[in-house]
Amino acid sequence: MSKFRLAHLGLVMAAIGFTAATPVIGLGSLAYAADTVRAEVGKPLQEAQKLASSGKNKEALAKLREADSVGGKTAFESYQIERVRASAAAGAGDTATAIKAFEAVINSGRLSAAEAPKFTQGLAGMYYRAKDWPNAITWFNRSLKDKEDPQTRDYLIQAYYSSGNYAAAAKELQSRGGNSEGSLQMLANIQLKQNDKAGYVATLEKLAANYPKTSYWADLLNRVSGKPGFSQRLGLDVQRLRLANGLFTKPSEYMEISQLALQAGNPGEALKIIDQGYKKGILGVGADAARHQRLKDLALKTQADLKAGAAKSEAEYVKNKDADSLSKLGFALVHDGQTDKGLDLMNQAVKLGTAKYPEEAQLHLGIAYGVAGKKANAQSALKAVKGTDGAADLARYWSLMLK
Repeated sequence: MSKFRLAHLGLVMAAIGFTAATPVIGLGSLAYAADTVRAEVGKPLQEAQKLASSGKNKEALAKLREADSVGGKTAFESYQIERVRASAAAGAGDTATAIKAFEAVINSGRLSAAEAPKFTQGLAGMYYRAKDWPNAITWFNRSLKDKEDPQTRDYLIQAYYSSGNYAAAAKELQSRGGNSEGSLQMLANIQLKQNDKAGYVATLEKLAANYPKTSYWADLLNRVSGKPGFSQRLGLDVQRLRLANGLFTKPSEYMEISQLALQAGNPGEALKIIDQGYKKGILGVGADAARHQRLKDLALKTQADLKAGAAKSEAEYVKNKDADSLSKLGFALVHDGQTDKGLDLMNQAVKLGTAKYPEEAQLHLGIAYGVAGKKANAQSALKAVKGTDGAADLARYWSLMLK
């Protein structure tokens, strides 16, 4: 009889694709006095291990049948055979045989505390590759009980998701508290499948805040403007967010928002938008170039009229305690470059408390602070926006963007 060297764990793990999480580890013999292998078992077993080590896994499996045929095998001899078989079968792509061998090795009780989680992880990986989701989930959970591992937990979440257990997948994702783009995308996808609209929007907001891609902002803004109870008065504010997040690429889009800004009494904003369109080569070209110029001329004239009548308008609005008009005038002056004057009027309007649409006035105050580059004031003003007409949602999105 002779002591037998254990199969190299690295061969087993490499064969199933978990080498990133499992470093190659050389193993010695287990310290049991009775851990000996008879020559009639040991010879074919050693030959099988050499074949597996050189990549000849199918030949190794064939050689193991010689060891299998020996009668009266001890528990240790059977353990050693299954250990080599696990490595060879995994390397040969014989998943069914590898799974049986892995389970036999794990259930032998002979694995060390360091080895056990790697073997359970490996077995879970084979079930995962075989798309046997229930068993993959069972063994990933068992592996995680032995040792916490981020990659293993990722596989567990994927297995839950692939099995259709979206609630468990979402719970795992949320318990991790991770904000990686991939995790948030998966959570959003799960919430869509669960028809969890509120959860989906909340996750989408995190994506837009942390990974400000146009696709996230487009989806977010489409959803907010389509919510029940959303006020059409806030349509221009949605367009402002679209513009700020780079969602406009067509002349018609620049023209529409510029016209809306003019209608709202904000020629300075309209001119900024028009000039941006010209600088990007979107306006001032093509068959409608003359139309673009006429709109710009109108904005310039409206701006001149605003400046000429601003003092008179202010006196009238203050006298009549017309908070809505005072807020609009202040907003226009901020966009016209008169930031201190404009912000003062907007704050007066909020303090008057007579606005027909107080949440809209508060929202515009926050936006105006952002335009003026006063981010701390902007965040404070935006945080105070309440209501259910969409203003609070838009305030939250401006806050996300300004961060």
